[in-house]
Amino acid sequence: MNADDGTARPSSESQYVELAVEIFSMLADATRVRIILALRDEDLSVNRLAELLHKSPASVSQHLAKLRLARIVAARQDGQRVFYRLENEHAQQLVSDAIFQAEHSLGGQPAHHHGESDR
Repeated sequence: MNADDGTARPSSESQYVELAVEIFSMLADATRVRIILALRDEDLSVNRLAELLHKSPASVSQHLAKLRLARIVAARQDGQRVFYRLENEHAQQLVSDAIFQAEHSLGGQPAHHHGESDR
């Protein structure tokens, strides 16, 4: 157990280590990270995501397909439009933690330590 928050902590012998590496690999792409950040507050269509990310709908669609296969995002149909959402909060937390770690690598006092993180 983690004394700080009462949750179990995985060991280095966890059967999920290799799968965790695959998830990190899936998130090792700036467009996919931006998709996750865009989806943290609302469901969005491919076209809206493409607009927000300044990418083509075809490119965004390919990234979303990979994220769906990894069960990081899910899709729902609304008429002829498809909207995407995060499957759960864990990918969002991974991305946020990675960005916070990136802030630390710059030195000084990271913005997230005084409530000014870049959303």
